[in-house]
Amino acid sequence: MGTLLYNAVIYTMELEGEQVEALYIEEGKIVDCGSSKRLLEKWSRQASRARNLNGAFIYPGFVDSHLHLIAHGQKLLRLDLSQSTKKDALAKLEAQSVQDGEWIEALGWNEHNDPDHALLTVTDLNKISINQPIFVMRICRHAAIVNQNVLDLAGIDRFTPDPKGGKIERDEHGNPNGILHDAAIQYVQAVMPPLSKASVKKALQTAINDCHAKGLTGGHSEDLHYYNGLAETVDIYQEVVNEKKPFRAHLLIHHEELSAYDASPYTQQQALSPYVEFGALKIFADGALGGRTAALSEPYEDDPSTSGLLIHNQTALYDLVYQARKRQLAVAIHVIGDQALELALTAIEQNETVNQRDRLIHVQVAREDLVQRMAKLPIVIDVQPHFVVSDFPWVEERLGEERMSFSFAWKTLLETGIHCAGGSDAPIEPIEPLKGMHAAIFRKNDQGTYNVKEALTPYEAVALFTTGSAYAIEKEATRGKVKIGYDADLTILDRDLFRGGEEAFSQARVLETIVNGYTVYEKGGVTE
Repeated sequence: MGTLLYNAVIYTMELEGEQVEALYIEEGKIVDCGSSKRLLEKWSRQASRARNLNGAFIYPGFVDSHLHLIAHGQKLLRLDLSQSTKKDALAKLEAQSVQDGEWIEALGWNEHNDPDHALLTVTDLNKISINQPIFVMRICRHAAIVNQNVLDLAGIDRFTPDPKGGKIERDEHGNPNGILHDAAIQYVQAVMPPLSKASVKKALQTAINDCHAKGLTGGHSEDLHYYNGLAETVDIYQEVVNEKKPFRAHLLIHHEELSAYDASPYTQQQALSPYVEFGALKIFADGALGGRTAALSEPYEDDPSTSGLLIHNQTALYDLVYQARKRQLAVAIHVIGDQALELALTAIEQNETVNQRDRLIHVQVAREDLVQRMAKLPIVIDVQPHFVVSDFPWVEERLGEERMSFSFAWKTLLETGIHCAGGSDAPIEPIEPLKGMHAAIFRKNDQGTYNVKEALTPYEAVALFTTGSAYAIEKEATRGKVKIGYDADLTILDRDLFRGGEEAFSQARVLETIVNGYTVYEKGGVTE
């Protein structure tokens, strides 16, 4: 007994523009698809449910190829500064009510939302409190701002050296100014109170409910290092993601969790359930453009004193890829700057391949020679189109005109034959896949339109979040299309994304989200 959906416009994503009118689902699989007339005649007696979709538009389930699910849930539950000016942010921090000794924490701070691009510093946070620890994570999650109380707790002073792969910003007298980059943040995280399992579980539940409401049937998430380690986080995923709350969770393994992974019972099994599975080994090669820690081959245009920050040198990066290969794992390497990209490509080229696809995450700044090297490798690039909306126009000043022709250059990647998958990097960018698709096609924000030669077609943009995300994890034969034998993961909208123009992407509403044949969201609320 199954479910028959008919009288719909169903885009298969098998070929551009290919449509069917109906599909039949049994035991989580698409058993048949075609015309409403034929499927009604064939399956209506056998179906336990026959549903008239009244012309709604069905797509293969949208999947976010790069996000941080638990952190997204925390953003929804905690103080979020992602839309705040400096004045607003300080007012919100001061309004936080905590007990003596408790930490005041906030996420999402972005100085580019301030009309003066004013930075938060230790001086600003000290005015709120010198007795309560204050910790503010920048939106990129590669920088944090803390008050003097936290600097003291972490033992950071003018004599503390920059850690390998990190930076402590200092004032003109050499004293820490409260801004910490990448590995330097770990000094503070080591003295922060551990998160309870219940709070992490609540964050994951909140995130998945939000994903369902946004039309997402799955996501490739990087969470396994930050919430009391791999073992506890995997337990939480298995408790939350199941038949009652189905979601295709593909979990990257942080390279600092390799020992925990080796000690776990999971080394011989990628899939832990129909909904939770392990993926590639996640490695960070550099930082982010916002804090000028993305590693560039030439100095930053707006600050020639720096070319960014490499988290690992070439030897260390090679060794991490080698460690992955010893365990028959692919790698997923965070690379934003072209210098980091060059080192990552060299490390991959010098190691054996495995039966999984390596992934390069972000690739915001490239060069023509590096694009050609990528095209020769069996890799996937995870792109996050919404960064165009957030990073322009300030990123043009940061990188300079000469670098822009191969920056945020997704059309070039696709036309060179490089496979790409689409994601959000939530909570850094909005999690809505429709916003990501809109950014990939129209490449604009309220200040202008940027490098339109790199704009994708609607079909290419939707493919990033369907066939592209499936290909990235070797699921192209079972997911990413509406096709007989494929998983019944579907996103149902009220708009035609291929014929509705820009308004379709900006105005479309999610009517229903289906995972493994189960309706997990219907317009009006998450289905429990």
